[in-house]
Amino acid sequence: MATWALPENIEDVLPADAAKLELMRRIALDTFAAHGYELVIPPLLEYVESLLSGVGNDMDLATFKLVDQLSGRMMGLRADTTPQVARIDAHVLNRRGVTRLCYAGSVLHTLPSGLGKSRQPFQVGAELYGHAGLEADIEVQQLMLDTLSAVGVRAVRLDIGQPSIFRSLADAAALAPAEREMLFTAVTGKDRATLAEFTADTTNLTSEATAMRDAIACLPNLYGQDAEAVIAKARRVLPNLPQIRLALEQLGHVAAHFSAQGLAVSLDLGELGGFNYESGIAFAAFTDGAAEAIARGGRYDDIGLVFGRARPATGFSMDLKSLLAFVEEVAPTNKVVLAPASPDRAAREAMAMVRSEGYVVVGRLGDADDIDGLQITHVMEFADGKWQIKAKGM
Repeated sequence: MATWALPENIEDVLPADAAKLELMRRIALDTFAAHGYELVIPPLLEYVESLLSGVGNDMDLATFKLVDQLSGRMMGLRADTTPQVARIDAHVLNRRGVTRLCYAGSVLHTLPSGLGKSRQPFQVGAELYGHAGLEADIEVQQLMLDTLSAVGVRAVRLDIGQPSIFRSLADAAALAPAEREMLFTAVTGKDRATLAEFTADTTNLTSEATAMRDAIACLPNLYGQDAEAVIAKARRVLPNLPQIRLALEQLGHVAAHFSAQGLAVSLDLGELGGFNYESGIAFAAFTDGAAEAIARGGRYDDIGLVFGRARPATGFSMDLKSLLAFVEEVAPTNKVVLAPASPDRAAREAMAMVRSEGYVVVGRLGDADDIDGLQITHVMEFADGKWQIKAKGM
């Protein structure tokens, strides 16, 4: 094997895609800033105690771990930025009121999250802390939709779920932690065979526990684009628990809000979020040609507790690398100037002025009039006692 070969599902981003990715990053961060979200830059790695606290087992499995040579403690390379931002809000900033934060940077996964997925996504996202009402959930979902539109993704559809329904049923069924993890994966993946096998075993179970397990197995079947019909069916087949009644009411409100904008909205009670830490409304965005969600998020009020301060929280993230195929190519610049090599002071000043006017200026190295990757449109020449630019070939 060649020594320069990259690991599986790890890739270089070459100039055309890199230019597009960087433009998308700038647009996303500018969109966040315009909505009042402040940029934070968490470290790429930190101690696993804080990196993995308050999150599910799936996050633990997705995280690369190594030993810190300075302290001897175990460290992790972040697989998701949300827990880090929650730590910053709860333990570092320690603000009392509503806090809006955003971020952009690479994360690393031990295994790809899907077929053909990169193990090094470039994640951008936004998080809102300090407000438990549906207004915060709606604001964050709207920001996700606005950001996707701003970077150039079209025909976006919104899918909304409520992981608190699964949690309520799991609590009522008194499931063991291992059972909860297994069922979370089965419900999210709509693995009906595993769910059927689980509900078939009623040994030593009360009738109430059996009913709760049967209800969990129903969740993957409760989905569709008619929100009212999905909610009506859920009320028929799910237990009449207070938490479930509230969750269905919230789903109906949020679905009606976005449907009124003319957006395609669907409900999916089997949508439980990405890393099994969502505690309230979860959501995902889809577009034509994408087999999986292109952005996702949800409410995760519980994470801050492990950092000493429980805070209402909701947010979303998206992998810009996965969006490259759905965004138009960056148009090449049509203003590229070929300038002299080893320019003197006067030439450097002229080159700086031309660059300030939006031109790309490159030095002539050798005899070639063209440069790989750039189409020369103008040349800089010394005439009439000063440096001037003129169209190539004139």
